[in-house]
Amino acid sequence: MGRQLTSNKRKRTISILSHWTLRYFLILCIGFSIIAASALYWIRTTSIEKSLKTAELLGWEIADRVTVKGNQLWVPPDLNTIVSSREKLFNTDHYFCVMVLDNNNKLIFSQPKMKQEDVHYRLSDDYLEPRNSKYAGVTVDITDGNQTLGKVWVMQSKQSITFSPETIGFVALIFGGLILCGWFTIYLLSRKLSRPIRQVAYAAEQIRGGNYEVSLDIDTREREINELVVSFGDMAARLRQLEEWRTLSLAGVSHELKTPVTSIKGLVMAVRDDVVSPQEGKEFLDIALKESERMERMIADLLDYNAMTAGSVAVRKERTDLKLLVGEILYQWKIAYEDQMPEVQLQTPPDSLYVIGDALRIQQIVVNLLNNGLHATAPGQQARFHIILHADERLLHVDVQDNGTGISIEDQPNIFERFYRGELKKRRNRGLGLGLTYSRLLAQEQGGELTLVSSSPEGSTFRLSLPRWVTQPEVLTSEKTYRAPVKA
Repeated sequence: MGRQLTSNKRKRTISILSHWTLRYFLILCIGFSIIAASALYWIRTTSIEKSLKTAELLGWEIADRVTVKGNQLWVPPDLNTIVSSREKLFNTDHYFCVMVLDNNNKLIFSQPKMKQEDVHYRLSDDYLEPRNSKYAGVTVDITDGNQTLGKVWVMQSKQSITFSPETIGFVALIFGGLILCGWFTIYLLSRKLSRPIRQVAYAAEQIRGGNYEVSLDIDTREREINELVVSFGDMAARLRQLEEWRTLSLAGVSHELKTPVTSIKGLVMAVRDDVVSPQEGKEFLDIALKESERMERMIADLLDYNAMTAGSVAVRKERTDLKLLVGEILYQWKIAYEDQMPEVQLQTPPDSLYVIGDALRIQQIVVNLLNNGLHATAPGQQARFHIILHADERLLHVDVQDNGTGISIEDQPNIFERFYRGELKKRRNRGLGLGLTYSRLLAQEQGGELTLVSSSPEGSTFRLSLPRWVTQPEVLTSEKTYRAPVKA
């Protein structure tokens, strides 16, 4: 039971608008909550400090008004009025009180009125600090010269001097407004960004369903979104073109393969049924053999292309003398087409030219270019080729010039596309339109490139560029030798 069970349950998804709006709203709430807590803590600390300083000033004023008579503290009669008027400076509650104690901690004066046991309830056992941590207070000594005669206590609850309802409401209003403004801004931005993405997603769904006639009417100032829309539109047009080419290519491949099969079948049946004479029968068999060879080449092209696109074609990289290799290729090719007597001129520099590539694959590319030039030659005209080898700092180039009828301007951008064949080539020669595509792939696998340099009714020039060999320890140094090149 070596199988591993996997769940087919789809992951729950939500829209971009909901996802990012909710996420940023939570981030705003958390961030502003932290800021609000910090602000409230700062307000509380500052309020306590300011209130205690104000209470200390009140304590100093009371201490200055208390005098000594007969070694006892004497409180002026109007002290209650003074304290009541000063209470307006404080956010007082029923915990606010002012106490005057002598050196024996005996209550002399209090506002509001209290008893001695109330003092013990409000102050610690040593009368040095409030008994309850919820209260805050300051003490000011009553002195006569250098002698301390007593102390003044001003106490109030921390709650009354920190957060008033108005303060809390104001802070809540500010941060609530900031959160709503931030959420609304994020909502608008997310909506603006999600709208073109939704349209692109819908267009992609249409393309997946086989409808390539999609249009994206999106007008936005964001450069990235514009680039996405433009690229998607180009991709849709490209897919539509490739789909049309695929349909036409399949029809063309079927037709090109069916034609020689039908021809071979008719010729063989004519010979079998003795419809023709023995001499004509031999000619029919020769024609059938040529048709079978042509069909074999088309199938080989198709198999080679499929193998290359699947990555199963091995391309070697060897140090190779390009002058000798091209000379050997031209020598063998001229022998194969000796009946058509093509004229070939080879122009090379005096120095040796070494490339890093696969000699067999280079031969396939050059032979394919020569065959294409031979097929492009007008009927009754002798095929002429001019092969030029030249170099720059990094690459070596092989230019193949022919005197064929050329490639139309409309066909030139598409000649390296798979299964593409121009109208003139369709009428003149049968094939699958894979030769140039396969040749370019072979060149690219060797680190080079195959390009069309120029084309006119007087002929075409293709350029094969390959990386130049440089002296490096890691480069393979196996060098192949060839027969003498074709003479210019």
